[in-house]
Amino acid sequence: KCHDCPQLGVQYPLTDRKERVRAALAHHKRAMSSESLSLFPDFEQRLAVLRHLGYVDAASDTVNIKGRVACEIGTADELVVTEMVFEGVLDGLNPAEAAGILSALVCQEKSSDEEPLTERMEVAKRRVVAIARGLGELQAQAGLPTTSEDNVSQTANWSMAHVVYLWACQAPFRRVTDFTVAMEGSIVRTVSRLDELCKDVRNAARITGNPNLYRLMEKASEIIKRDIMAAASLYFYHEAAAACAPRRQPRALVLARWLPS
Repeated sequence: KCHDCPQLGVQYPLTDRKERVRAALAHHKRAMSSESLSLFPDFEQRLAVLRHLGYVDAASDTVNIKGRVACEIGTADELVVTEMVFEGVLDGLNPAEAAGILSALVCQEKSSDEEPLTERMEVAKRRVVAIARGLGELQAQAGLPTTSEDNVSQTANWSMAHVVYLWACQAPFRRVTDFTVAMEGSIVRTVSRLDELCKDVRNAARITGNPNLYRLMEKASEIIKRDIMAAASLYFYHEAAAACAPRRQPRALVLARWLPS
């Protein structure tokens, strides 16, 4: 009957407009609900931190170059890594030392064991801790639920920094495991995540136009992805190593060579 109604041309646009208004009203009601507004204070606090650090332009809220660099970091704390890049924390380190420092940002091993680091690594470590502490204080001042010391402990774990440094210095895996109580799988997992972080920082160096940091990260990624770390599986690695190892002769045959005939 509606299609035959002589007023269809007048009523149809009115009905369509009514439904559009009703849908828009429902959308705004959801947007103004307590569920949608519950995270708004947290958003404003985090935005204030980003503005203060220069990640976002305070006037236009457009993303600055520091914000673009932070977007490249997906493996560790974005703010800490970005501040490290712009403050040149890794400058002056060799690839193995840089790998050891960055490993603290991806290590998830629950251990308090910390082996001594090289002198340059100790300096870089203190700078990383200072950056994390400063960011924690800034976030606390903005009203976020954190403290400077909490941010330090949640951001960096130095229990495998020495282990990764030795591995990056081409030490055999058997020797590396002697310096930690962590399981072999934890070491491999840390190095795998470190490789991803090196690639993230390499991309950040490309954005900032820092060729030295770019080459440093390329070399660091290269020296840690070797041997067991480059294997798709620890199980297949051990099988392949066993297959390639020289076969041991029976003990009786070996002894026979030394016995008088």
